[in-house]
Amino acid sequence: MTDNAHLLARIDATRPHTARIWNYWTGGKDNYEVDREAGDQIRGLHPGIGDYAIADRLFLGRSVHHLAAGVGIRQFLDIGTGLPSADNTHEVAQRAAPDARIVYVDNDPLVLAHARALLTSTPEGRTDYLDADLRDVDTILERAAGTLDLTRPVALMLLGVVIFIEDDEESYEIVRRLMEALPAGSHLVLSHTITSPAMPDVDAAVAFWNEHGTPRLTQRTPQQLTRYFDGLDMLEPGLVSCSRWRPPAADGEEPAEVAMFGGVGRKP
Repeated sequence: MTDNAHLLARIDATRPHTARIWNYWTGGKDNYEVDREAGDQIRGLHPGIGDYAIADRLFLGRSVHHLAAGVGIRQFLDIGTGLPSADNTHEVAQRAAPDARIVYVDNDPLVLAHARALLTSTPEGRTDYLDADLRDVDTILERAAGTLDLTRPVALMLLGVVIFIEDDEESYEIVRRLMEALPAGSHLVLSHTITSPAMPDVDAAVAFWNEHGTPRLTQRTPQQLTRYFDGLDMLEPGLVSCSRWRPPAADGEEPAEVAMFGGVGRKP
């Protein structure tokens, strides 16, 4: 059996999966009927949920462009890659800096099957991927060092992935260990679904997901999310709705808030 066949054999098409539903909401084609049905049911509970996926994707693009073009970061460690779509981390980074190096990490077999075909690189840069779980910190760092120079600044990308670590303290420890292994000048880019009394329909949508889908999601308050950035210098505008992190200039109107918050912090 080929490596790709091994990956495809691990895919469960009978239960909806987060990465595939996210792909559906952002207009992708790498999903199954079971994912589309669940996605529509969740959207029925919370009509704005698809906007979160889009806001998170735009947050990725704006933060990566800023770090590559404005800060001079040339290395990106993207854990919880998700299914490839338009403007992936390496595409945004290498447009600004063709010599940028990117390592993607995911343990979803469908993601990895597509990564082999879609995650390419400029001749000057390099793109690689690892089949690993976020909890396997030592493995990730050891294997990422084959592509990245971990003595030089790295942007650690954790977009919508820490939500899969149910235990709060374990999730904080994972982020701390990853950032501790990176040198001064490195950045943490993190996004996370929030829970808020002002958004009860979000809680209902997540509850539905946890009953029917895989893997389970854990919501946290904005106050809880600030702990992931302990010891880091937050870039403006701080931890905010992903839709409000340095949006393009508009007609003086602030973008609508979504229950996906994000922020960027620099390691001093």
